[in-house]
Amino acid sequence: MDIRIDDLSGPEVKRILTEHLEDMYASSPAECVFALDLDALKQPSITFWSVWQDKQLLGCGALKALSTEQGEIKSMRTTQAARNKGVASSLLQHIIQQARLRGMSELSLETGSTDFFAPARKLYAKHGFSECGPFADYKLDPHSVFMTKSLA
Repeated sequence: MDIRIDDLSGPEVKRILTEHLEDMYASSPAECVFALDLDALKQPSITFWSVWQDKQLLGCGALKALSTEQGEIKSMRTTQAARNKGVASSLLQHIIQQARLRGMSELSLETGSTDFFAPARKLYAKHGFSECGPFADYKLDPHSVFMTKSLA
């Protein structure tokens, strides 16, 4: 498995991000979808990684710097073929490590509250994230679950 910084230009990455956005809009009201599109993921404050096995895309994820101390996980997604094979855990561990290397002391995320998002919440809890209140520009929302992890 190869986790690499990605420039978001490949068709496979564009496809997985399109699927991600489609699922988010199918699972939550539009005003409660905070997933970033391709252009938004190209912000200088965001590092985007893709996960590959040979020439097959397995997943993706991003780290957004909210400040020098706090980061946010964005756009975590695995392909259908890569589900339940440790890809998401490996990528999450990589993002946590990168946040630590950048001197961040806290890593946060927003995910959905419905059953569709239960596997994601379980993954984050397994890696030491716990529920918290809204952070950054988020507002309390019944469709969102906010989670955080201390990196200290």
